[in-house]
Amino acid sequence: MSYNNNGNVVPAADPLPGKKTKLMSSRSWVSIVATGESETLDVDKYAIMHRVQIHARDLRILDPNLSYPSTILGRERAVVLNLEHIKAIITADEVLLRDPSDENVIPVLKELERRLPVGNEAQNGQGDGKESSSANNDADAAEEDDSPFEFRALEVFLEAICSFLAARTTELETAAYPALDELTSKISSRNLDRVRKLKSAMTRLTARVQKVRDELEQLLDDDDDMADLYLSRKLSSASSASSSPNCYLTSPTIGSKISRASRASLATARGDENDVEELEMLLEAYFMQIDSTLNRLTTLREYIDDTEDYINIQLDNHRNQLIQLELVLSSGTVCSAFYSLVAGIFGMNIPYTWNDNHGYMFKYVVILTGAICVILFTFIMSHARYKGLVGS
Repeated sequence: MSYNNNGNVVPAADPLPGKKTKLMSSRSWVSIVATGESETLDVDKYAIMHRVQIHARDLRILDPNLSYPSTILGRERAVVLNLEHIKAIITADEVLLRDPSDENVIPVLKELERRLPVGNEAQNGQGDGKESSSANNDADAAEEDDSPFEFRALEVFLEAICSFLAARTTELETAAYPALDELTSKISSRNLDRVRKLKSAMTRLTARVQKVRDELEQLLDDDDDMADLYLSRKLSSASSASSSPNCYLTSPTIGSKISRASRASLATARGDENDVEELEMLLEAYFMQIDSTLNRLTTLREYIDDTEDYINIQLDNHRNQLIQLELVLSSGTVCSAFYSLVAGIFGMNIPYTWNDNHGYMFKYVVILTGAICVILFTFIMSHARYKGLVGS
């Protein structure tokens, strides 16, 4: 509420419709469960924090209004994932995906709905004929994949982001290589500006790919971080520990046997917690894919650098030709100055006696001056050729 010059109350202006819609859409989430069913959620951050039991600082990483690098964080009951446009929270039984209406997120959502169901659930809602056979093939593949729910969701996200960055790299290569070849054939302001824009786009894309690669490499280097991503295993370990029988402790013999069995099961669980081979193989596969994309960008950068070196060589060659022309003109100017000097001396109206009855002196002086100019011009050009300023 504000006041005008007359002291009257002026109601606050309503926010712009576009901004209001943007704020509301940024709060939209979609929940995908293990059956492949999705549900749109329009809730605030506190409801999400209570639903998946994460801290506000973890949820802030997924805020589209804030700039955070690519991150994969393992928490007690969730995995917080921020990969470019993919901002999601993975739990042991559902996936929360932010901004489902984004054009880059829609294909990821459809892929989650197709690949998350396991077993007969993948066949629900399918028709007959070719659609039924395709659904059976997907179901057979899903039955063979006994990975935990969180790994299946993580694989979809990693595949989506790797494919997205690879597609952007292909588009950049398609535009960059012809532009560089055109620049080498014809150096112009238009071609130079076009290559400059492509080089800027390549630098930004390389930084994005590098961030995803560094995050995967950091995960692969730390077994504890990879173990934090095993949500189903942590959930089953917690359930086993909480369901340990206490009603038989009245009998010392039975109680000791149960204690020994519990200790053995806990030791086995601790041994399984150190086994991260399944996740390591998953991350390595997509690490190799994103590393291949980075190598393609590195090759493109080297090609741009080679093109710049070639252009600099061409410009240096043109510059040397200009220097050669300037040197020739300067030498000619110096030689012509001697003739001007002779003409100036003999043209002055000053009485002198040595020219009396000696008219042949002018001819001798002109011949001598010409010889000196030729010698001087030859010396200058020889010295310039020795220094490499002109060609042989």
